[in-house]
Amino acid sequence: MNEHSEVASGSGGPPLDGCQMDSATDAFVAHRNLLFTVAYEILGSAADAEDVLQETWLRWIKVDVSEVSDRRAYLVRITSRQSLNRLRTMKRRKETYVGAWLPEPMLTTPDVAEDAELAESVSMALMLVLESLSPTERVVFVLREVFGVSYDEVAAAVGKSPATVRQIAHRARRHVDARRPRETISAGQARAALETFQRALETRDLQGLLDVLAPEVVLVSDGGGVKTAAPQPVIGAEKVARYYLGGTAKAEAAITCEATVVNGNPALLVHVNGEFDGILAIRVENNHITGLYYVRNPQKLTRVASTTPLTLR
Repeated sequence: MNEHSEVASGSGGPPLDGCQMDSATDAFVAHRNLLFTVAYEILGSAADAEDVLQETWLRWIKVDVSEVSDRRAYLVRITSRQSLNRLRTMKRRKETYVGAWLPEPMLTTPDVAEDAELAESVSMALMLVLESLSPTERVVFVLREVFGVSYDEVAAAVGKSPATVRQIAHRARRHVDARRPRETISAGQARAALETFQRALETRDLQGLLDVLAPEVVLVSDGGGVKTAAPQPVIGAEKVARYYLGGTAKAEAAITCEATVVNGNPALLVHVNGEFDGILAIRVENNHITGLYYVRNPQKLTRVASTTPLTLR
């Protein structure tokens, strides 16, 4: 069987018998969390990742699984190819999106935060950097740099030669490295900065905000045209602080925050006058906040009621 052509076409042989279906189901369930993580890191959208998993399943059950030597690799390849197709569609969708676009945040299980490599790979900061890559560059980077997929397997997923994939991977890696956080910080350091920010925000302490925000801090807010958000990134500590505290309406609003873990990293559930308002994630360098990512779009806040398991394996 030519596994590469199978993935590309989505075609297959006759329907699976009962034993084959059980075997296919077992393999899919065993690797589901991995497949979801692959799709989510490529797409930045949990809803689209779920759709990709459905498409992967429909193609998987057409395959004679008894002839697949590495089911995990085969499933990852199908998922990656479907994610690439979806990513190209999403690119057109984002062009008409109202305001800034941020990845869909998810509450994650404790083991995600404990895995430094996984937590960094799904952080809002890094996923926003991945948004600046082309669809093919993003798939190649995620598969190669995050999941350690071989160049041959990546090539099969994106329909390129291994030599071309190596060039794409090098270009994408250079682009991401130039924009990712310059230092690795512990979860404790991130929590400390976030706690300081939370206290200052809740007590309306302007100086407290200025003390924890880096001079070059950037705030990106996503309302999706449904909720009010800054149409462009807000840059600079004083502008960001006044964005949160300035104006009569804001001065009268009661802001409360609840610490949580989003995408494996410390974050805040923000409430305004007792109503849930959004998710705030941060990027920290040198004990100061250099990035704030505030998601208010209700369509992107459906994954905050329960945790989502993610894995690199």
